[in-house]
Amino acid sequence: MTAFLRHWALAGALCAFAAGAGAQQGPQKLAAIQLTAGMHLIHAEVARSAEEREIGLMFRTSMAPNDGMLFVFERPGQQCFWMKNTLIPLSVAFVADDGSIVNIEAMKPQTLDGHCSEKEVRYVLEMNDGWFAKRGIKAGFKLQGEPFGH
Repeated sequence: MTAFLRHWALAGALCAFAAGAGAQQGPQKLAAIQLTAGMHLIHAEVARSAEEREIGLMFRTSMAPNDGMLFVFERPGQQCFWMKNTLIPLSVAFVADDGSIVNIEAMKPQTLDGHCSEKEVRYVLEMNDGWFAKRGIKAGFKLQGEPFGH
């Protein structure tokens, strides 16, 4: 291959890489499930893969009042979240396998402040800021739904 052709082949490959890397400039939309918190219904998109969890709720400018995102990890561990490229304030609940909320944290938009589970968990539920507090939901409260076996 001549130097000219190699140059254009490399340029094409770099453009393809850049297009793929820049493809996630908007919010992702994932399949959702229904959870309940007492009498409150939650419409939760489910982030299962590492890439889905990494993107999370980035780039969203709003979220419906009872919408959220449930992050599912392969095994329990201390889960830590931050708000890089996340434009809306969120409350995050760290949830045990049985649906019990371990702890809840408020997260400010576009920060890298770490918010971590106080115990090992497999589930993390992000909702609009204040969603849990407005409904009197605190640590120890049990969420219901398919992932939690009920």
